[in-house]
Amino acid sequence: MNRLSSCLSVLCLGFAFSQSVDAQQESSSAQAAQPGPEYLTSPATTVLKRPFSEAVRVGNILYLSGFTGRIPGTNTVVPGGIQAETTQVMENIKGALDRYGSDFDHVVKCTVMLLDIKEWAPMNEVYRTYFPQDRMPARSAFATNGLAFGARVEIECLATMR
Repeated sequence: MNRLSSCLSVLCLGFAFSQSVDAQQESSSAQAAQPGPEYLTSPATTVLKRPFSEAVRVGNILYLSGFTGRIPGTNTVVPGGIQAETTQVMENIKGALDRYGSDFDHVVKCTVMLLDIKEWAPMNEVYRTYFPQDRMPARSAFATNGLAFGARVEIECLATMR
């Protein structure tokens, strides 16, 4: 009986070990099937040699860097004040979303940085035209004491893929 008990114990341990190995192999396969971050950039940003990616895709989520109202491929912010800049910012975002497989319908969160919080209302007049009224993304907005290239507004977004 002791011998039978010992054999059963060895069989059970062997079975448990093989199940553990199978589970680890399945877990490793699942991790290998999910790609890591994909760092994305376009010629308009690589020409400027900035130390960041225009966007990073992780799974089904696209993380956009902050966009200012710069004319693509330059360090020049469009003239005309906050509304002109916001229009250029949103067009720059639209271009990036399109390049990387998303669009404004899939934006889920934005962060708006303003040089002057008093320009929040005129910025919003332009910003809201890019989204359906019933599908506004979650958003944060705050004032800062300076933005790159002398910009008045910078916006970053997160979106799901189309």
